[in-house]
Amino acid sequence: MDNLVLIGMPSSGKSTAGVLLAKKIGYGFIDCDLIIQGEQGALLSEIISREGAEGFIAIEERVNAGLAAMRCVIATGGSVCYSDRAMRHLKSMGTVVYLELSEGEVARRIPDLVRRGVVMRGNAAGLHELYAERIPLYERYADVTVRCDGQTIDETVAAIAAATGFSID
Repeated sequence: MDNLVLIGMPSSGKSTAGVLLAKKIGYGFIDCDLIIQGEQGALLSEIISREGAEGFIAIEERVNAGLAAMRCVIATGGSVCYSDRAMRHLKSMGTVVYLELSEGEVARRIPDLVRRGVVMRGNAAGLHELYAERIPLYERYADVTVRCDGQTIDETVAAIAAATGFSID
């Protein structure tokens, strides 16, 4: 199906780099968080507050596992990695690109995880636990990893394109 599926921690650039990359390579763009917000009629933080972490993850799984697309850059939510069903479906649709960001850089970019609408589940009380919980999942599902620390958004876009075999100017 020739899609590029972007995964990674919140603030890694999935949505911002994704839309720019899609324009540069002539693909469509899908932001799964925006689909969820539109369907639910609420912000992510409001949905998480209303449904709880597990309820939100169930919604996210349904949306991502039901996605159909061709020649699109797909920006997933950071918590999609919790659903093996959704991740297997996304992998069947194209190349999964993990936008890797250090814990320190995530902390710098997101000072307030709750207000940002970040799913905190299980024992994850803060960024350190969340990071430790999610990184092995991103690594497991990734076909390609792009390191994003210290890069501008344009550099991230160029790195994703290069890592996935696209030539951009």
